[in-house]
Amino acid sequence: MVTKADNSRGQVFFVDDELAVCTAVRETLEESNISVRCFTHPAECLAQLRSQRCDLLITDLKMPEENGMQLLEEVKELTPWIPVLIVTGYGDIPTAVKAIKCGGIDFIEKPLGKDGFVRKVNSLLEQSRRLPLDGFWALTRMEIQVLKLVVAGRSNSEIAAVIKRSIRTVESHRAAFMQKLGVRTVIEFLKLAAATGLIASSTRHEENSPGR
Repeated sequence: MVTKADNSRGQVFFVDDELAVCTAVRETLEESNISVRCFTHPAECLAQLRSQRCDLLITDLKMPEENGMQLLEEVKELTPWIPVLIVTGYGDIPTAVKAIKCGGIDFIEKPLGKDGFVRKVNSLLEQSRRLPLDGFWALTRMEIQVLKLVVAGRSNSEIAAVIKRSIRTVESHRAAFMQKLGVRTVIEFLKLAAATGLIASSTRHEENSPGR
């Protein structure tokens, strides 16, 4: 069961290998009544995403253990609806642009100016609040897999072959995730998928799939 943050402003996950940076960011955002969980290791963040709600993930691009691009890819595989803000140095701008194409929602340059950083986070949290994201947290892993294949343009028969289930089972999963997301038509679902960055991340996954 995924728990929802008590703070009405939203729950932020921040990832940076420098503890001092994590502490400074947490203190800055908490002054604005934003709940923050900090992680110095990407693996710890991914583990918490399996059980804890996150309304915005912020990650540094340059980390010795695992860079922000790799974390972005894994987040988009695990919880593809979560918006990801990339923190980058001046020399990382081309990589940050690549990250946006891979499903990141935005990027911000170092050094992080306090006022500009808080405005950016508040803006992204407000965008997140306007979307009906609660339903995503109720999805099963199989429903998420089917959802991503639908976004990628696969037919029911193709999806059935990929997940090794019957077409009727695929139809059942499609109906389930549409109901949980509160959408009645495929068009409504695709609009929601575009707004949450699902289309970009699913398209990239398809392009990198074997045999594609």
